[in-house]
Amino acid sequence: MNVLIIEDEKNLAQALCRIMEEEKWQATAVYNGQDGLQHATQYPYDIIVMDIMLPGLNGFDIVKELRNQKMDIPVLMLSALDEIPDKVKGLNVGADDYMTKPFSPAELLARIRVLTRRKGEVIIEKIEFGDLVLSLSTCELECNGKSIHLAYKEFEIMKLLMYHPKILTSKEELINSVWGNDSEAIDNNVEAYISFLRKNSSF
Repeated sequence: MNVLIIEDEKNLAQALCRIMEEEKWQATAVYNGQDGLQHATQYPYDIIVMDIMLPGLNGFDIVKELRNQKMDIPVLMLSALDEIPDKVKGLNVGADDYMTKPFSPAELLARIRVLTRRKGEVIIEKIEFGDLVLSLSTCELECNGKSIHLAYKEFEIMKLLMYHPKILTSKEELINSVWGNDSEAIDNNVEAYISFLRKNSSF
């Protein structure tokens, strides 16, 4: 399962990522509406979990745009707006479900399972390019019959590169996608990860 989380409260976004990862799902967090819409339209996610009150572009507008583009990806709105008119509006613009904060992680996971099951639960298990095979469920990278287990950031970098193998990805794009605002993402660290992946993708 590949989940996109659009949430401007970064601590909550990271907590949601951890909840998903405990289920062995892949989770990507973005922190504003424009980035959320861009990710939703460019990358293959199985479900979107999003806030409504987002900087730049609100959740209602994101869902409307996705539906205008004929994208039927399940959308679960997770918001502090708990009035009935807000819930009705969210569902009317095209969201598949609506939960209010604070929420139960168990209920959230149950609702996600229901929504993906309704859509046929089409889950991408692996990405292949040339001799490389990346498992999205085990984080294993295979090449020529050999495999290694990738750590979280190694996996996220390789996943991004293999989704778009013929597109040049800049260092800044890697940092924004994998590290966000994490101060760990200094140039030397990024280059070290890339060096490791180059070395180990040829075995």
